[in-house]
Amino acid sequence: MQFLCMGYFNPEKMNARPTEEIEAVMEECQPHIEKFYESGKVLLDAGLESETKNLQRVKDKVIVTDGPFTETKELIGSIFVFEAEDMDEAIQLASIHPTTQVNKGEELGWRIEVRPVHYFKNDK
Repeated sequence: MQFLCMGYFNPEKMNARPTEEIEAVMEECQPHIEKFYESGKVLLDAGLESETKNLQRVKDKVIVTDGPFTETKELIGSIFVFEAEDMDEAIQLASIHPTTQVNKGEELGWRIEVRPVHYFKNDK
């Protein structure tokens, strides 16, 4: 079974810190990332840029707006996909990720959302 995880952060807290501090925190992430990859179950791990476009169908037209919305207190900073037997194993694997292992992450509003992935089949 595959799981999609989204790593959230608080941009106000991250942007309020000096660049050197953030770089040091990112450096602290590296050993945890390596351990995460050593599981052999990671299929995708990617950081996301802050630019966002939102598409929504309104009155038979697709409307494109800039995002994220200003009322958002958190942004998705990363996504990763891995394989696990069930949600319990998914939680165990996600807990290896730096988001949950780096102490400074708590101050910066880091958290992970874990979701099982299902596929729509096209029988054509």
